[in-house]
Amino acid sequence: MQTTLAPHYAGTPEGAEAEAILRRCVHCGFCTATCPTYQLLGDELDGPRGRIYLIKQVMEGQPATRETQLHLDRCLTCRNCESTCPSGVEYGRLVEIGRNAVDAQVSRPAGERLKRGLLKSGLTSPLFGPAITLGQALRPLVPASLKDKVPPPAPAGAHDWPLVTHRRKLGLLAGCVQPTLAPNINSATARVLDAAGISCLVAKGSGCCGAIRAHLNDHEGGLADMRRNVDAWFPLLERGEIEGLVMNASGCGVTVKEYGRALAHDPAYADKARRVSEATRDLSEWLPELVPVLKEKLQGKQPKLAYHPPCTLQHGQQLRGGVEAAFKELGFEIGCAPSESHLCCGSAGTYSVLQPALSKQLRDRKLAALAPLAADEIVSANIGCIQHLQSGTSTPVRHWVEVLDAALHP
Repeated sequence: MQTTLAPHYAGTPEGAEAEAILRRCVHCGFCTATCPTYQLLGDELDGPRGRIYLIKQVMEGQPATRETQLHLDRCLTCRNCESTCPSGVEYGRLVEIGRNAVDAQVSRPAGERLKRGLLKSGLTSPLFGPAITLGQALRPLVPASLKDKVPPPAPAGAHDWPLVTHRRKLGLLAGCVQPTLAPNINSATARVLDAAGISCLVAKGSGCCGAIRAHLNDHEGGLADMRRNVDAWFPLLERGEIEGLVMNASGCGVTVKEYGRALAHDPAYADKARRVSEATRDLSEWLPELVPVLKEKLQGKQPKLAYHPPCTLQHGQQLRGGVEAAFKELGFEIGCAPSESHLCCGSAGTYSVLQPALSKQLRDRKLAALAPLAADEIVSANIGCIQHLQSGTSTPVRHWVEVLDAALHP
């Protein structure tokens, strides 16, 4: 795609990056076939190719409009199009640059600014936990639009961590909302790794991976979160106190794996961020090592599982098939949706709050695709997908590590 950057973008790191990405696009349109919003809305401008044209126009100096902003807002950033694209267009990074450029020109309505500000500050605030606890206590009084965002109280044992310390240690990102919404995911991760002789360590000072602020176009706020985590983790890696980092939320994992790129232009952090990214692995990437150790420790009859692979895992991290293969080797009956397993469930971080109508359509479509499996439980690998899917079904939805933990500790 031939591109001529406007003078105020030419020579900037973002401009150079956007131009390189745009030039790889060959207009083929394969991406539209796998774009969730294009399938729902049927509008070229609500598909990757159309959004690429909009971003190109802005980068070439044409004024952005509120309509431009809305089309970019409706993108889930699921990156399914990246898996489909034969030319290797890094659409996820391009839409991030495009949104920042558009937001610099187009002021949002006051209500929208307030909602985005509350999400950006509230989800990462120390007050988030007490607010959810209050919401759980007053759940019958919570507005219907928010009720499905307030989960039931955590089950007994959700905060029970192993007491034994092993020689092998991994750093675990607790996350910003996961300790409140689903604390059993972190403790189950620690117990499963403990059964394989590995301890989990949550570094003091670590927190939100930076995805929330970055996806809400707070570029500097997202980078500040990333630097804080690098400061917390790098000394532990440097001193050999942990051998690597394990991520049990695929949305966090894909973000941390991109710290090296995000901080490449910061001389004080570039090398440390790269090394943190290189040391990061999704929990599923540990399964080949864990399965032989855990295989003989499973107890009882196992549930039949339907697996929804999050977009941040299968498209963002390009990790496919690992969970299913491991669980089958462990003796579980597990399967993905017979159709549309590649499509987004509609959660997409804060998308389910900012675009509730589209989000619920995608949720219901995903649950309908999983229904033929007639599973006892639905499992996934990202807190957002789990909470979102659970809001639309009575079938239990859990992280796969919770199922594995239950089979080890019935």
